[in-house]
Amino acid sequence: MRSDEMKKGPDRAGARCMLRATGMDDREMSQPMIAVVNTWSDVTPCNIHLRDLAEHVKAGIREAGGTPVEFGSIMVTDGISMGTEGMKCSLMSREVVADSIELVTRGHSLDGVVVMVGCDKTIPAGAMGLARLDIPGLVVYGGSIMPGSHKGIPITIQDVYQAIGAHAAGNIDEQELIEIEKNSLPGPGACGGQFTANTMALALTTLGLSPMGLNDIPAVHPDKSRAVFEAGRRAVELVQQGISARDMISVESLRNAATVTTATAGSTNSVLHLLAIAREAGVEFDIDEFDAISRKTPIIGDLKPAGRFMAPDMFEAGGTPLVIDRLREAGLLTDTPTVSGKSLFEECSEVNEKPGQEVIVGFDKALADRGGFGVLYGNLAPEGCVAKLAGHGEFSFTGPAQVFECEEDAFQAVQNRDIKPGDIIVIRNEGPAGGPGMREMLAVTAALAGQGLDDEVALITDGRFSGASFGFVIGHIAPEAARGGPIGLLHEGDMVTIDVDRRVLETDADLESRTGEMKPHTPAYTSGALAKYAYLVSSASEGAVTSFPAMNGNNE
Repeated sequence: MRSDEMKKGPDRAGARCMLRATGMDDREMSQPMIAVVNTWSDVTPCNIHLRDLAEHVKAGIREAGGTPVEFGSIMVTDGISMGTEGMKCSLMSREVVADSIELVTRGHSLDGVVVMVGCDKTIPAGAMGLARLDIPGLVVYGGSIMPGSHKGIPITIQDVYQAIGAHAAGNIDEQELIEIEKNSLPGPGACGGQFTANTMALALTTLGLSPMGLNDIPAVHPDKSRAVFEAGRRAVELVQQGISARDMISVESLRNAATVTTATAGSTNSVLHLLAIAREAGVEFDIDEFDAISRKTPIIGDLKPAGRFMAPDMFEAGGTPLVIDRLREAGLLTDTPTVSGKSLFEECSEVNEKPGQEVIVGFDKALADRGGFGVLYGNLAPEGCVAKLAGHGEFSFTGPAQVFECEEDAFQAVQNRDIKPGDIIVIRNEGPAGGPGMREMLAVTAALAGQGLDDEVALITDGRFSGASFGFVIGHIAPEAARGGPIGLLHEGDMVTIDVDRRVLETDADLESRTGEMKPHTPAYTSGALAKYAYLVSSASEGAVTSFPAMNGNNE
């Protein structure tokens, strides 16, 4: 066992002495030592219940003959930080969680890992940490929140942000805004639509790093505690069997994960996160995979933000096994290993589909002929960008640029009713390095939706979007403005063309004649974690990771 290095032999008496002081006895020290990484926090409903769930995980570890070693990591919740300077910390927190998994697990020579996750960056971070260490382990998602209710209609956090826009437009009064605010989130769990958390929970199950069906179970469902107990048991078995995280991560399993996310019209953040997991696992997987997969994969999940249903509805309908079975029958998936020891297709051989369900439809009733992602290039995005296609029927848009240097300025323009139908909103200097932190533009997209403009305008940015965003939006533009990207040369009124079929994002402006206008980027932070992140982070087209600084063009 890896932990023998830390605890076995006369010369390790000092280490054993420390362990005894925690209450461990000889039997516990002789067993596989399993890290339980807990991203619990009481600042957000997404993670607030993880402390209780961790006790069930540890019980499962003990029953299987292992010794749990719990430690905490961090989380930054997008729902609270959205639209503020704090949102710059969100994507960076993914790297910190992955780093903490590596440092504590490696630092104590632990044998295996269970990562307890909730809010959305903690989910890919868990996979990144496991991939980086190449250690036996799995990821346990705390589950979705249940729907709220307003006027008898199920609602989510998405509805709150749209209500802000509706209030600014005078479509609802302040009292109704407050009522929506108070009734949208009824308890523990992550945001209930096919936003980033539930998208990545589905992706990790398909990738093989989470036990089949566990992530589907809502946070407050009585089956959750038993499922995480079994996950704890399985973590010990993975150590005993010598099955490591990288055994699950391959080009084929990454393609499977990309397929299920685009088929359910999931968050474009999954592009960043799957690229990052691939980098950590040493697997060659690039951004063009997402476009190729999306073009041949119809949308079969009628899920918010663009559809009607929420994650608990998908669970009741048949969950991840149903999605995978549909896609398997269509020949769009490859059979790959999973942490259960069974293959992906074996895990989904018996699907319990709810009679009459409309959440996951058949291919004959597909909601769109192609999936929710598009990857575009052109003189505004030489290294690529990501289009979110779910929620609208348009694949091309041409209009004048309305240029903003940050999210706050764009949001204020929307609130002031300065944006007109036909405009293309350009938000720059919000990339991984420029922000830093690549903030999500949910405040802007939701305000547009609240004013009924989501189908009337387009938005392009070197930042990114919440999984709750919808409309004709293009993010992850690379290179970003802060690193000399041509989006930094756009002027107010320049005509911009978006064409998904041709995979083009371009302007007819003569950008080459403006290269002298490009000014060196002035870092927003010169010390602290955000300064370090801005210096190290790679392009969005490479997953915005910090693990390989020599590849980012910042260091000799």
